[in-house]
Amino acid sequence: MELTPRLTPSQAMHAAVAVPGVPRDEDGPVFREPWEARAFAMALALHEAGVFSWKEWAETLGAEIKRAQAAGDPDTGETYYRHWLATLERLVAAKGVATTELLHRYRHAWDHAADRTPHGKPIELTAEDFG
Repeated sequence: MELTPRLTPSQAMHAAVAVPGVPRDEDGPVFREPWEARAFAMALALHEAGVFSWKEWAETLGAEIKRAQAAGDPDTGETYYRHWLATLERLVAAKGVATTELLHRYRHAWDHAADRTPHGKPIELTAEDFG
């Protein structure tokens, strides 16, 4: 099962232009880690499904960044997609797509899976990760 939607270059560029601050070059958004691209793709898929508008996304992301800065985030750009992910989680919960409890359960499972996975190997969830 495909967990991350595939993006066309035009979809990615449209989202990069619609949301201020997205790190990009002339070809579109740029990512330092694979999870950043996955978070971007999930947000794009939810936007295209009508879960939120880009205006709502940008406002929520801006509020998340301000919250993080108030808590000491140095705003060097290295944490941008962490804010993106937090915004995604916030909107998914607010829109009733998933509960905060379900999000917490999966975050814990991913943390558990990452802890047991050797460095450099793909992280895969198993039933034991939810225990």
